[in-house]
Amino acid sequence: MRIAIDIDSTLHHYWEQLAEVVRLRYGVVLPYEQQHTWGISELEQEELAETIAVTHSEEWISAAEPYPGAVEVVNSWAQAGHFIHITSHRDVAAAAPTERWLEAIGLRYDELYCSYDKITRCRELEIDLLVDDSPVNLTSAIDEGIRGATILHPWNAEVCRSEEVTSAEDWPQLGILLAPLLAANQ
Repeated sequence: MRIAIDIDSTLHHYWEQLAEVVRLRYGVVLPYEQQHTWGISELEQEELAETIAVTHSEEWISAAEPYPGAVEVVNSWAQAGHFIHITSHRDVAAAAPTERWLEAIGLRYDELYCSYDKITRCRELEIDLLVDDSPVNLTSAIDEGIRGATILHPWNAEVCRSEEVTSAEDWPQLGILLAPLLAANQ
């Protein structure tokens, strides 16, 4: 099976980093549990863009801690022979620090792609499954015939109600829920 996996809020708890930068720079508190939409109305667009750029710097990327079980589950998929495509809505400039981070955490993968158009790249690679936190990306993937899976967050709870999206509270549970699908497609 060909699997694409997002990074921020999928492999690690990105919200903690984003909220910390927003608090330090703008004095605004962004409680995770209250983030029920994809947008952040407390910031101007340029402030949000600046915040994202900071969190995608070498310093913040290297400080990210993977979710418990994420590396183990993904590595088990790679060991079973599945193609692992790591994809992120990060600027191309973040690719090298991201690659170093993936190496440091020991995550096995076949390709890393930093771009603002994940779904096009997933189509090009004939991806079968997209693991992502974004409801927009998950819906777009489903529209393209790509299965969706995610870790449950307040902002993607609605899309998680869809039978077409496999969702779990954490990576060990996600690995268990996806095991039959992956076993059937080896």
